[in-house]
Amino acid sequence: MNPRALTPVLRVVNHCLHLLVAGLLALAAARAVHGGGPDAPRAVLAALAAGAVYAAGPLTPAVGRRRAATALWLAALGAVWLTLLAVSRDGVWLAFPLYFVQLHLLPRRAGLAAVLATALAAAGGFALHQGTLEAAVFIGPVLGAAVATATVLGYQALYRESEQRRRLIDELRAARADLAAADHAAGVLAERERLAREIHDTLAQGLSSIQLLLRAAERALPADPAAAERHVRVAREAAQDNLAEARRFVRELAPPVLDGLPLATALERLCTTSAERYGLPVHFTLSGSPAPLPGPFEPALVRVAQSALANAAQHAGARQVEVTLSYMGAEVALDVVDDGSGFDPAAVADRSHGNGGSHGDDGGGFGLAAMRHRVQALGGSLTVESAPGQGTAVAAQLPLPAPAAHRGATAPAEPADRGVPAAREAQEERV
Repeated sequence: MNPRALTPVLRVVNHCLHLLVAGLLALAAARAVHGGGPDAPRAVLAALAAGAVYAAGPLTPAVGRRRAATALWLAALGAVWLTLLAVSRDGVWLAFPLYFVQLHLLPRRAGLAAVLATALAAAGGFALHQGTLEAAVFIGPVLGAAVATATVLGYQALYRESEQRRRLIDELRAARADLAAADHAAGVLAERERLAREIHDTLAQGLSSIQLLLRAAERALPADPAAAERHVRVAREAAQDNLAEARRFVRELAPPVLDGLPLATALERLCTTSAERYGLPVHFTLSGSPAPLPGPFEPALVRVAQSALANAAQHAGARQVEVTLSYMGAEVALDVVDDGSGFDPAAVADRSHGNGGSHGDDGGGFGLAAMRHRVQALGGSLTVESAPGQGTAVAAQLPLPAPAAHRGATAPAEPADRGVPAAREAQEERV
């Protein structure tokens, strides 16, 4: 009976129930006054008492919250109703709203027992006033009790189902929020990894080469000013290239070395720049007929070439490097082969941190992992063949889309099984 604890639908039903009780009590009092008789004053007083006791329920906060207060109020209401029923047969009408009150406030078993007792009392009181006991006397109270019980139980079932659906919807919303948060976190991690690769392949490699050039200039300065000036000039050019890398990196994260050039031309220019920067002979070879590549392929191959050349110059102590770009019908391959000190790829793969050997770059082992992740993200593969004292061969292979593969197949191409071994043979021939 506490309005604040009720749902909107039940609150409307509650108000209607109040009006029904008030109307039935007024009707009983009016019929008693109109009919006259010795019991009329007592009927009016009983109706007023029943109305007062009933009104005290909604106004008492403890009713509906505390079991003792609820039971006491229902007992008082039942007592005044029985008094009204004893002096006026019109009191039997009040049994119907009492069914709803009892079913609403009492537990299911206690409510059903109270409804049954109320129905029997209503039938008995009506039979007492009629002076006869017939089956029809029980039909009205029992039928009213059945209707009230079915209505309340049906509403409670619907309410439980509605609450269950509400909980499921809340859980679904929470799961959707968790999924969105997980997707956001995954996106953030992926973006961080991508940015780490971009920074490693551009700024970190460039700054490392500048440091090496300045050290070489410092060593050559007392004895050979011309050589020192040459090293400083190359370092200044490397700094300018890194500035361009940083600016383009902020704008669109595409290698400036492309700058609208074909991939082969960009790689050839990269080889020339690396040879000047590191003082290391770098030879570029184009095999097969160039085919159009998807947008991300060309930057990825340039980044792989940048990282592999930097590793060969800074960590492998290579004397020369071979860079080969091959269009092989169904795929495009980039091979970078050096004759440096080499390393053990299995040992580097087993270490998530630590010195990565000749291609471990800056002792962190990040270069190979970054190259591999970059190529695998495009559906390709990265193969590294190396051994201590035997140089290193890095081969990146990317599958071409069907149209590009079809166009490339019409031109002369290397055999499909060309890869790191073939690239190594080409490097050995030049040696």
